[in-house]
Amino acid sequence: MKGTSCGLEAQLNNSIRSSRTITKVYTRNRIDYVMAQGKYSRVDGKKSSCSTATIVVVVGVCLVAVWMFMSSSAAPDQTPDLPVATETKQKVTANPSSQFEDNSGDLPDDAVKDEGNQETTQNGGDSNSEESNTNEVETNTNTGDDSSSNEEKSNSEDGNTNSDSNEGEKSNSSDTDSNESESSNSENTDSNSDSNETGKTDSEDEKVKSDEKVEKEEEKQTEESSGENKTEDFSAATQSEILKETNTQNGAFSTQAAESASEKESQSPSSSKNYKWKTCNVTAGPDYIPCLDNLEAIRHLHGRSHYEHRERHCPDESPTCLVPLPEGYKTPIKWPRSREQIWYSNVPHTKLAAVKGHQNWVKVTGEYLTFPGGGTQFKNGALHYIDFIQNSLPDIAWGKRTRVILDVGCGVASFGGYLFERDVVAMSFAPKDEHEAQVQFALERGIPAISAVMGTIRLPFPSKVFDVVHCARCRVPWHIEGGKLLLELNRMLRPGGYFVWSATPVYQNKPEDVEIWEAMSKLTKAMCWELVKVNNDKLNEVGAAIYRKPTTNECYESRQQNDPPLCESKDDPDAIWNVQLQACIHKVPVDSSVRGSEWPKTWPQRLESPPYWLKSSEVGVYGKSAPEDFTADYENWKRVVSKSYLNGLGIDWSSVRNVMDMRAIYGGFAAALRDLKVWVMNVVPVDSPDTLPIIYERGLFGIYHNWCESFSTYPRTYDLLHADHLFSDLKKRCKLQSLMAEVDRILRPEGKLIVRDTVETIAEVESMAKSMQWKVRMTYNKDNEGMLCVEKTLWRPTEVETVAYAIE
Repeated sequence: MKGTSCGLEAQLNNSIRSSRTITKVYTRNRIDYVMAQGKYSRVDGKKSSCSTATIVVVVGVCLVAVWMFMSSSAAPDQTPDLPVATETKQKVTANPSSQFEDNSGDLPDDAVKDEGNQETTQNGGDSNSEESNTNEVETNTNTGDDSSSNEEKSNSEDGNTNSDSNEGEKSNSSDTDSNESESSNSENTDSNSDSNETGKTDSEDEKVKSDEKVEKEEEKQTEESSGENKTEDFSAATQSEILKETNTQNGAFSTQAAESASEKESQSPSSSKNYKWKTCNVTAGPDYIPCLDNLEAIRHLHGRSHYEHRERHCPDESPTCLVPLPEGYKTPIKWPRSREQIWYSNVPHTKLAAVKGHQNWVKVTGEYLTFPGGGTQFKNGALHYIDFIQNSLPDIAWGKRTRVILDVGCGVASFGGYLFERDVVAMSFAPKDEHEAQVQFALERGIPAISAVMGTIRLPFPSKVFDVVHCARCRVPWHIEGGKLLLELNRMLRPGGYFVWSATPVYQNKPEDVEIWEAMSKLTKAMCWELVKVNNDKLNEVGAAIYRKPTTNECYESRQQNDPPLCESKDDPDAIWNVQLQACIHKVPVDSSVRGSEWPKTWPQRLESPPYWLKSSEVGVYGKSAPEDFTADYENWKRVVSKSYLNGLGIDWSSVRNVMDMRAIYGGFAAALRDLKVWVMNVVPVDSPDTLPIIYERGLFGIYHNWCESFSTYPRTYDLLHADHLFSDLKKRCKLQSLMAEVDRILRPEGKLIVRDTVETIAEVESMAKSMQWKVRMTYNKDNEGMLCVEKTLWRPTEVETVAYAIE
């Protein structure tokens, strides 16, 4: 191989690639070589400096490298044989993954073009060809061009070539389909040969077969010469023991909600040309949240006294239109600068600045909105307030004992934003109400938050998971109706956890405040909460009361009055999806093998350790014992993230802050990202194994959700969405096009979507992404599994769709 100028470095342009007569493509030093009808030649028409034999050597190495890259996942401790070509200069290490392998060196050096290589890609043409072989690695760094129009253009440019082979394609379509299930290498050869059958003479066929024979011989020689340099070997037939779920078991975990009895049929795959998108015409405009802006449903509510109008009211059919962008939208400012400053044009709302400006919530400063870090209870900054709580009760131990908190009525979430400096993550929420865009401000700043309200149904979180619940002037009437809302906090608070209540009744003597304080004192005593500390912050001239939830049931059993009553034994505190609030107390678990009976390990040890209540006798999601399942999942995602995601997808991780795992299992993906400056919203679908308590136990957070409905977040609030085998399951129950519209709504422009799923589903998602003018950054597949990375653009449809139920 030395001394030759042939190899693999760049991609071929559309006009060449779309030609059906080309069976192989090889590139070296930005010079494209092709094998068309058995002959090798340079794309630019100049004489090739490589002999056919030399190119065949390159072909052999290429096939070995691609085969290694696409090889199946190997189970831990297995090292079957697979030759590794020394010419690739790549080391390969074992790594079980979700249905397919992500090995060291699994993505070729030129598989993903970063911004520095865009010129090369543009010179080479559009790489978004739909004529993709199953083992082909594709990249695309085009800047939002219409992919379908590009494909039509490339096809017209190669009209002569394509017309010559159309009849052959038609006659051999059944042959091509039958080859799709064959091994990856033979598929690359056979399917291409079939498509060119009518365009070859017998002598040319013999030449191709001769060339392929030489390739195999070169492969064999390479295998023999590289035997001593192999690191670890893998078998293409070996499937990973981990991340291989079955359709009949969820391990020891029940589902959050049973599947609907009337499942909708899967949506049949469509060409990107068949997807027609429109821009949503709604009253909320660029801030549209379908389940919170269903104005027709809200108008028909019988009452609003319990904040029913702030709860979720999802339309029967999720919209398929795309939410418009605010005028002048810009790429968001990166973290950590975004915590203090965001673009006004991205969230053009000034009401909070006018109403709360004197409390240092938010201010308008030229083209920016600035956040001094204050709030109603901490006008002089969140960090001082955080330290005030720590000094009031050292047992809080931010970032050690206390890791995951719930911030109720968060405002712009400055409290949660500054807790990152103490190694604490906060699940912050506030309603979409007259406090205009408070949650949207938080998310634009890079701080976790969701739109939610304490109304008539349980919040979408498990029981006994938050180390601390915090409320600073959150305007929630805790003491009314038997303390129903405070009892909901009690459901979610860990035994031994703290409730920090920073509100005027704690430190003011106005008649209304005194009345509320007395009512709260009576209620918390009846709930067996211990008032452990009341302290005043002299700087901010506020105070805080800190309560502790009991760790035993002794107090409950010794009460003279059963008020609030204990919940019935059949009441499941972890059942939350559309479950009505109950004014009752759930008993504390005392069995040492039951979740909630012990405090988790201190952070960060709790991240990597299986929870004490995972039993070896129970089967995990992937078929191993639950603790082994947990550990294997974590090890797998560490390998996938470090060996593929961080370097193999061309993602600038410094621009990624808000991340969502749309189908988290044990939270392994989020745990693998712990060293990055990101936070991850772990979503457990309601019809998936109920593993969300495990995620909280390890010091991460998340939420339950039904992906056939919209998520309770503002548009353009996440930088990266990750979907591991989610879409293929969802399309059995809801429209995939609606889900893609929701993904588009959630993602920021330039945001990334990573999908791992079946080949069929990957093809559908890619087709829809192209139809929305998204950039396809990378896609590959092996056997029936694949991965896709796409990037959202600024493109919006010109045609408009009026959503009647969202019009005021």
